[in-house]
Amino acid sequence: MVKIDARNIGRTLDDAGSWRAIVLHGDDTGLIRERAAQAVRLVAGTTDDPFQVAQLDRETQDRLEEEATALSLIGGRRVVWVRDGQDSLAPLFKRVLDASTDALVVIEAPGVTARSKLRALAEAHKQVASIACYPEEGRALSQTVTEALAQAGVTIDRDALIWLLGVLGADRSGVRGEVEKLLLYAGPNGRLDLPAVQDCVGDAGGNSLEDAAFSALCGNRMMADQALERALADGANPVAVARTVLGVLVRLQKVAQAVQDGQGRAEAMKSLKPPVFFKRTATFGQALDRWSLPALTLAARETQAFELACKQSASPDLALCRRHIASLCTVRKA
Repeated sequence: MVKIDARNIGRTLDDAGSWRAIVLHGDDTGLIRERAAQAVRLVAGTTDDPFQVAQLDRETQDRLEEEATALSLIGGRRVVWVRDGQDSLAPLFKRVLDASTDALVVIEAPGVTARSKLRALAEAHKQVASIACYPEEGRALSQTVTEALAQAGVTIDRDALIWLLGVLGADRSGVRGEVEKLLLYAGPNGRLDLPAVQDCVGDAGGNSLEDAAFSALCGNRMMADQALERALADGANPVAVARTVLGVLVRLQKVAQAVQDGQGRAEAMKSLKPPVFFKRTATFGQALDRWSLPALTLAARETQAFELACKQSASPDLALCRRHIASLCTVRKA
């Protein structure tokens, strides 16, 4: 079984050419894409040369065996890069592993469960690396951000870093995008304080997932649908949607509970860690006006059930995702 330990992921990717295949799975689609591109680039020297890299999406995955056994026309090792791999790919993948081929197969498989046939096949084969990609949080996320800033000589104040970590989304590509904005804002060897970070990042660049959640909770179906589709187009997956929605609901619950206990709403919103960003204050208040504490609790339970359903093999996760966001546009009785 070659299930790569988190401590060895960097070493494994640096030695991607020693494997016949690499399967990347988990909830962080941005990190999956980043690591897949790293492996492809290391072996093929590029990610976009059609002679060296065959890219297959869900509609073209039936060509996996054909592409994996094809000879390189210009020499060097070819790479077959598969997007959105699901259990339906397992039989084809097994035939490729049973065949004699020199191509490296890199499969992005976001959201597949631990009992997935594709994961089981990858983890049982000694020449396949199975790599889990989950959102960074806490110390790991802090280290990623500070190291990326430090490479450009940019320093960040502690209170600014704490605020930033509180508003950054879970997806790696989103984190990278916000860090790049901060680097441009600060300039080489610059310094970032709290006002500078808030001015530059705002609410994490108008985070589409959070936009979808708040628009839905405020009853704006059109804006919720538009924000959701933007997020999905940018690579977010339904599990990330569920976790973002749940995070918003939990924060609303905390404020609603504090108000019920006699605290003022504005004071309760400021006491959240991190406090409600000033550009979110209006929509946060609108959501509180529409939802009672019992209704928020019920919505949180339903969101947890939605996340679990998305993790089941062969589940129509995108359809479930769209339906759940739509359902949040109407307040249900607890």
